[in-house]
Amino acid sequence: MSPAIRTVLGDVSPEELGTCDAHDHLFISSPALPGKELDDAEAALAELKAFAALGGGAVVQWTPWGMGSRAEELPGLSRRSGVHVVHATGLHQARHYDHHQLDTVRDGLAELFVHELTRAPVKAGLIKVAGAYHRLDDHARHVMAAAAEAHHATGAPIAVHLEAGTAALDVLGFLCGSHGVEPRSVILGHLHRFPDTGIHRQAAEAGAFLAFDGPSRAHHATDWRLLDSLAVLADAGHIHQVLLGGDTVTSTARSDADGPGMPFLLTGLRPRIEKELGLDIASAIFTENPARAFAANWRQS
Repeated sequence: MSPAIRTVLGDVSPEELGTCDAHDHLFISSPALPGKELDDAEAALAELKAFAALGGGAVVQWTPWGMGSRAEELPGLSRRSGVHVVHATGLHQARHYDHHQLDTVRDGLAELFVHELTRAPVKAGLIKVAGAYHRLDDHARHVMAAAAEAHHATGAPIAVHLEAGTAALDVLGFLCGSHGVEPRSVILGHLHRFPDTGIHRQAAEAGAFLAFDGPSRAHHATDWRLLDSLAVLADAGHIHQVLLGGDTVTSTARSDADGPGMPFLLTGLRPRIEKELGLDIASAIFTENPARAFAANWRQS
């Protein structure tokens, strides 16, 4: 079976994905972020169209189960915008759910993930999990163990929210060392928030994909540090494991508000990467690497 990327309109070959925003959100809600929901379908469509107008071909939504992903609306948005959309199953940190939500699924997480990846009306194409700050708490370990089980059953990649960019090596030790997930099936997110290039290199040497997602946020590491981090990885021979994403989580962060939104990846960051690191590296980050990171040899399909 050839590797395929599972989009909301069906499986596509990696070569079809195109220029990719590797971590973003069209819809998301959480009790930890009251009043900041992304819940406007027309605004989501406008953002997709703005991304497509700049040459964007695909967006990967990392909104997991129970956080308002509105999966049923994603196929229509994909068709209307012409952008491939990949969406997630999985589970975020416990603070993003009420106790009743977690109680309903806690003992059947792997089965839930497999269902959403293989049998749901709109199938997910990855499993989203999350660590805690500089550690893996009991909730993270429980969810990651279920994600590993679902990965082995389906082949789906596992995308990891690293809290403030920390605990990358702990995650790899748990998923890969303890639960047998191949590192190439793991995408470590938010590494820009903890710009320790030594840890970045170690994670890359282990074989994982590294996502730098959430540019131009004043409370995170700034973009000049992002370019430095990318340069270190390029010099070490790991640029083919790097992904970039916008990680838009509030309506004010969209391009028609305070921004920068999805288009900034192509209007702001890509030109700088092309100038400072080269056209080939930009092509790898935005097109070639996502095509490999989100592809799987799907089982139970």
